[in-house]
Amino acid sequence: MAPGEDGRMFAGLRDKLKNTNLYDAKVGAIHLKNKVGKFGNLINPNHRHDEEHEKATDEKRNRVAESHRFNSFAPERDGNNIKWYVDGQDYFYAVSVALEKAKETIYIEDWWLSPELFLRRPPYFNQEWRLDQVLKRRAEAGVKIYIIVYKEVAAAVSCNSAHTKHALHALCPEGTPGYGNISVLRHPDHNVFENAGDMTFYWAHHEKFIVIDYELAFIGGLDLCFGRWDSRQHPCADVHPAGVQNEMFPGQDFNNNRIMDFQTVEDWKSNELSKADYGRMPWHDVAMCVIGDCVFDIAEHFVIRWNFVKRDKYKRAGKVDWLTMTGREGENEDLIAVQRPKHPVGEYVHHPLSPLENRSWAQGHQGTVHAQVVRSSCDWSSGILTEHSIQNAYSEIIRNAQHYVYIENQFFITATGEEQAPIHNTIGRAIVDACVRAGKEGRKFRVIIVIPAVPGFAGDLRDDAAAGTRAIMDYQYKSIHRGPHSIFEQIKAQGIDPKQHVFLFNLRSYDRLNKTSAMVRQEEKSGVKYQDVQRAEAEEIMAEGVHSTTDEKPTLGDATDNAEKERLIDQKRKFEAQRGEVGLDKEVTSTDTIAATAMLNGGKVSEQRWDDDLEKEKENFIQEELYIHGKLLIVDDRIVICGSSNINDRSQLGVHDSELSIVMEDYNTIDSTMDGQPFKAGHHAATLRRLLWREHLGLLPAQDVDASNDPNAQPADVCPNDVMEGPEYEFVADPMSDKVWDMWTGNADTNTQIFRHLFRADPDDNIKTFDDYEAFLPRHNKFKQGHLHDPFMPAQEVREKLDQIKGHLVWMPLDFLCDAPMAEKGLQVNAYTESIYT
Repeated sequence: MAPGEDGRMFAGLRDKLKNTNLYDAKVGAIHLKNKVGKFGNLINPNHRHDEEHEKATDEKRNRVAESHRFNSFAPERDGNNIKWYVDGQDYFYAVSVALEKAKETIYIEDWWLSPELFLRRPPYFNQEWRLDQVLKRRAEAGVKIYIIVYKEVAAAVSCNSAHTKHALHALCPEGTPGYGNISVLRHPDHNVFENAGDMTFYWAHHEKFIVIDYELAFIGGLDLCFGRWDSRQHPCADVHPAGVQNEMFPGQDFNNNRIMDFQTVEDWKSNELSKADYGRMPWHDVAMCVIGDCVFDIAEHFVIRWNFVKRDKYKRAGKVDWLTMTGREGENEDLIAVQRPKHPVGEYVHHPLSPLENRSWAQGHQGTVHAQVVRSSCDWSSGILTEHSIQNAYSEIIRNAQHYVYIENQFFITATGEEQAPIHNTIGRAIVDACVRAGKEGRKFRVIIVIPAVPGFAGDLRDDAAAGTRAIMDYQYKSIHRGPHSIFEQIKAQGIDPKQHVFLFNLRSYDRLNKTSAMVRQEEKSGVKYQDVQRAEAEEIMAEGVHSTTDEKPTLGDATDNAEKERLIDQKRKFEAQRGEVGLDKEVTSTDTIAATAMLNGGKVSEQRWDDDLEKEKENFIQEELYIHGKLLIVDDRIVICGSSNINDRSQLGVHDSELSIVMEDYNTIDSTMDGQPFKAGHHAATLRRLLWREHLGLLPAQDVDASNDPNAQPADVCPNDVMEGPEYEFVADPMSDKVWDMWTGNADTNTQIFRHLFRADPDDNIKTFDDYEAFLPRHNKFKQGHLHDPFMPAQEVREKLDQIKGHLVWMPLDFLCDAPMAEKGLQVNAYTESIYT
């Protein structure tokens, strides 16, 4: 036989055997062997990095990162057009506009995605703008939609990713337009028989970003899920005597985690929390829209995540394809985790679908923002060696700050060195270094930190079930000022007064439930509670839902069986039939929310109409912490970091939760002042900081729910931000101005005192022990959580005290439970679980 002829013969034989049962059996045996081989990973945690080709890829990635600032996988890039969004109303509206224009591909990565989320409000009048309906339209138009969501540990987290997957896959059934155009992957797996050594129970995929057509991207703190939509006035109330169709937060989108966590989220219309009795927890967040070279880097992170999940979990799933990318072809496709096994399952699909050079940003600079994408990622989350470029960026930028550091974050757990185990990220050391340097140089310098009053969803903080949240708070206090290695004590140890430099605040909101006596009579006469009417309304606007619980056969069906659905509709009819009998057929003059009274030109509480006895009104005043969920850093009116990363070990170390953020510095400067001196501020950073501060100070008007004419509710390719110039814009222009600081701290003083006096809002500085807690806020069932504490206070006095609240700032209570053990060791908090809370 001639040389090489035997090889050609066997190759031909292999080709002939393809598509035969014998060949299929062989491939199946190989796949089974690989599946069983996963159990070997239990004793080889380095199994993705021990072969020669894997080592070569790791080395290549290391060389790339070492050539970039912060050791990021992504380079610094000039000429980006980046637009900011403050709070969910603007962000979700802009997302709806951008999604509707998608032509080729949509990537979505979320910790939690709720298919039934309304991107525009009120929901009843915007049913076509429910997220699943928008995605359905794009899929039917031929757009390929790729979604990765975190697969939660059901016992610990209430988001139901199985429902997300089934609901979205069922939008376009086989035989209908769009079939196969929506692909949803969940990761990581928690099945030891399926994934063996590749499991993780503790850590989450926490990124929140969208890439559309490789043309633009959204990135920030907002998941496309329940509980996130909100406006800048942050209403707590959603009761509508004039008609339940006016509600803003249907079903489970109305939520107060301090009273009750999300329940059975797959049944999105249900809500065990009555709007007639309780307020919602308002939500504050920040995100960005990006057009420019950074879109490629955000897309690259998605593609490596997709291919890694394909390899890790769906390698033998024919419906899940590999993704390849322009710029990462050939010998560089290993950078995005493309594998080409001998017996591949699934296609290799190249993105973008049309030439990359057709993108607007590929043809020249679209803006003036110098930006860089950074991440926290590692072996379990992306199949790569550990990257913590987010922590690197935070530490370096804070350490080099000259004038101020402004932080908004969901958590604040950090260390100043190696002595604060189990905390390891050292952002706290960067804060210490910046403050000490400023103190020794005699510079005015402030670190302003705004975080939630209660950083978890605890219910009553005294309950055993709240031990985990107390542990988080304990670690936060130890990071800030309790113990010799805290930020305060480390600054003080170098002869500098930390109270001149570091300041911490929370946000809080009040409102009034528009539950009038007429509506109560309507309940009594009809025999139907308002809570049942709100359920019926959610049922009506749901249209259709998914009730399959298996991947194999997701089915579309009614939200409930027909009898239950008819019962709900009948209850709503009975309720509405009594409208005229109780006088609600006339105009209802009391407003459905008074949250605007804390904002600019929003009027006074004492001047608000109330269709009833004022003594009855007292029962309906409510307050709640305004939950800060954004992950934002602004330094010196020049540099911004925004993304999904919290300030804690989970987000910053790289080996725990996976995160994606973006560092931005605008080269377009504006003439400003800093501590009274002329200063060139970055347009992007300065305008974002000014808008945030005006919101917190109550120096912005309340938002109208119709965002169609709001420039700040459009994608970056439509128009730039409206910075809302005027006297208030100029007032907050200088972040180090004594007048601004006096208003900031003065508002926080007054607001803190009023919330304490009227509502006994907790946590509070007067609660130093658990006995103090009981004296400050006794446990009883006389008053509902969040309502007025003293029912005998005259109604007019209550109104006039609420008149004094401006904006949402309150002081963080640094003495809360300072003389009590906050995190007792036990089943929830111990040496094995403490890293979960840090």
